[in-house]
Amino acid sequence: MQYISDYSSPLGKILLSSDGSALTGLWFPGQRYAQRLLRPEAREGVLPIFTQAHTWLTAYFQGKDPGPIPLLHPEGTPFQQDVWRLLLRIPYGRTTTYKALAAQLARQRGLQSMSAQAVGRAVGRNPISILIPCHRVIGSDGSLTGYAGGLERKRALLDLEGIPSAAPV
Repeated sequence: MQYISDYSSPLGKILLSSDGSALTGLWFPGQRYAQRLLRPEAREGVLPIFTQAHTWLTAYFQGKDPGPIPLLHPEGTPFQQDVWRLLLRIPYGRTTTYKALAAQLARQRGLQSMSAQAVGRAVGRNPISILIPCHRVIGSDGSLTGYAGGLERKRALLDLEGIPSAAPV
């Protein structure tokens, strides 16, 4: 069963989903790839995981480091899961690049190289925005590239974390 809950953020409504024990989704309505996350049988639920996520998001949107994230259970391919685990290692208030993530993943897998574009596709399909911080990934030239929730939201999230420019810090 899939449960859902709404959260009102300064950047607009956020929809959260859960399997009953962990978060399985967090997205802005209309976000690219979000429709695949919402199941027709989903129903509103009052769950401890939603309370934890709301508390985390409230601290985050107040400009504070919200600390440890609630339990997550994103669904994806093994490759996507590996990329999302790398995203979770990007510290609050810091950025990295698709190229750097690709190099990291290549090292983990014992490969000479990895496609930054393939990593970018996996980043773009992150089902749990903000908590799995895909907004902290930028282009090698420091540009804001791709964000399923929209580039204006990506910029706002980076600003909120005190990242004054798009350059890696």
